[in-house]
Amino acid sequence: MLVTRRTTSVLLAAGLLTFGLAACGSGDEDAADPGKPDDKQITVYSGRNEQLVKPLLEKFTEQTGITVKPRYATTAQLAAQLIEEGDKSPADVFFAQDAGALGTVAKRGMFSTLPEATTAKAPPTYRAGNGQWVGLSARARVLAYNPDLVSADQLPKSVFDLTGPEWKGKVGVAPTNASFQAFVTAIRVQHGDAKAEEFLAGLKANDPQIRDGNVKIVEDVNSGIVPVGLVNHYYLGEVAKEQGTTPDALKVKLHFFPGGDTGALVNVAGLGVLNRSATDPDVQKFVDFMLGTEAQTYFAEQTFEYPVVAGVHGPAYVPPLADLAVPDIDLNDLDTLDATVAMIKNSGLVP
Repeated sequence: MLVTRRTTSVLLAAGLLTFGLAACGSGDEDAADPGKPDDKQITVYSGRNEQLVKPLLEKFTEQTGITVKPRYATTAQLAAQLIEEGDKSPADVFFAQDAGALGTVAKRGMFSTLPEATTAKAPPTYRAGNGQWVGLSARARVLAYNPDLVSADQLPKSVFDLTGPEWKGKVGVAPTNASFQAFVTAIRVQHGDAKAEEFLAGLKANDPQIRDGNVKIVEDVNSGIVPVGLVNHYYLGEVAKEQGTTPDALKVKLHFFPGGDTGALVNVAGLGVLNRSATDPDVQKFVDFMLGTEAQTYFAEQTFEYPVVAGVHGPAYVPPLADLAVPDIDLNDLDTLDATVAMIKNSGLVP
């Protein structure tokens, strides 16, 4: 089901601190065998869903003859596993769902510095300043809304407005979802913990409509069950595809918060190269492929995300990435997920 494809539970999110579940990643059982430079094989720890990215990895192998040995698990699990394995990890590449996890591993000194010509393909906002990871695809936080229930002039200017009395019982949220947790982390980074706690308390007091995932929120907004919901932009494309239609044909629409509001956070999926693989030409070919036109087009057309490389158009139903008024946040700083998860639980949004 689409609902589970991109959803990470609170317990799995906590895996950034505990290694316990990390070893259960699925994928090629030979992934634990480290390869050698230029041996036509690489090991990729993929926090992105197998169903989502396997066709892309297979295309890379078809074009280069380089075998990809994947290990699939959640991004949180694999970040924890990399930290536990340290310099003994067989991984060549960490392909992560979000920048916070990349920042966590990078701060442990486990990533090599990518060539400047490689990282320069992504805008500075969507790569590490020290060159230790690079974004591959981007997703914007938005407010999905039903125009039959909420007119354009009623849309909030800030995500913090959703704690007001006029939104009581009208806002769909998925507090166990990784994207919601990253968003709350962004509040903490931009405004401090007190502001984040205040927002969560206000949201809880406003009787939010709790859902397990963003797909369900979009479906319920589309059908008029919930007037608005906090989601990532690409779920509109996913729901439209699932229903055999186009995003424009759905009732639900997307509101992008203006003025650099935290509710307009743009996060990225991306990759880092482990230190031991810094000079492996097979690994560099993989990085180049993922930042190439074919892979970037795949993200736009198949996963409905924003490509980060110039010249590749994003999904037709959203504004260009460069036109979004994003908050001034260093994505490396979204690496304190454990504190965010505890804060969300303390708010009562999660039992």
